[in-house]
Amino acid sequence: MKQKVKAQKLVGADGFDSYYRCIYGERWDSLKSSLLDKADSRIYRVGEAEPYYLDSGSIRCALSLPLAGAKRILDMCAAPGGKTIVLASCMDNDASLLSNERSSERKIRLVKSCDGCLPPEIRSRVDVVCKDGAKMCLSKENEEFFDRILLDAPCSSERHVLSDSKYLDEWSPSRIKTLSVAQWSLLSSAYRMLKRGGYLLYSTCALAKEENDGVVSKLLKKFPDAKVLPPSISSDASAFTDMKLPEYESTDFGAHVLPDTQNGAGPLYFCLIQKCLSQKL
Repeated sequence: MKQKVKAQKLVGADGFDSYYRCIYGERWDSLKSSLLDKADSRIYRVGEAEPYYLDSGSIRCALSLPLAGAKRILDMCAAPGGKTIVLASCMDNDASLLSNERSSERKIRLVKSCDGCLPPEIRSRVDVVCKDGAKMCLSKENEEFFDRILLDAPCSSERHVLSDSKYLDEWSPSRIKTLSVAQWSLLSSAYRMLKRGGYLLYSTCALAKEENDGVVSKLLKKFPDAKVLPPSISSDASAFTDMKLPEYESTDFGAHVLPDTQNGAGPLYFCLIQKCLSQKL
């Protein structure tokens, strides 16, 4: 099913189709069809603030980060803001959230989301900044500083590629390789900023293993004190949304919500990682 094909031939729409057909086999036709359909969009509303619309897979993902007892939380690549809204609504009353976005333009949208969709008492505990997440770990004050970190890394976003002929025509496997390198830089930075005993949730909306389990595999090899945990639902969001959360398919290290079996939700990959209290030898 997953026969190898020469990368140099995999360009444009035909290359895209061949590449993912090699990964998903006969399932690719139904998966591709679901990606071309209208994306899943659900209402998430915190109190009397404006509603936020996001994929139910994204809600399922964010709710997998255990927030109870956490005081300092980081959303590392936060724009446009959906997962920040979910985290902020579920964090403890004495917790604070640092919501970061590297792009100054996307940060504007992030601020607008936080201002409109969070009640003032919660918004006051959310700080929005514009930094390069891959370099945040270089600051001494950030070393093992955060109790919880969500890293929703920039990724291939195949659903968006399929919907835009310009991006589809320019597609090649080198895009996946380039992104996986950037994702590793972000994930290794996040792990260095994570407190011992803390939790890190890595996620993407990508289909390729290289951007998902492949990046997590590098972390596990580099840091022997990293441990993968089952992504159970850790927060009750029933006060903010009445939707049924989608199911996921297990991968080597994480979970994958795929739209062909979950009524259009996803794609959304997520993996929960804990930094052990003591350094493994």
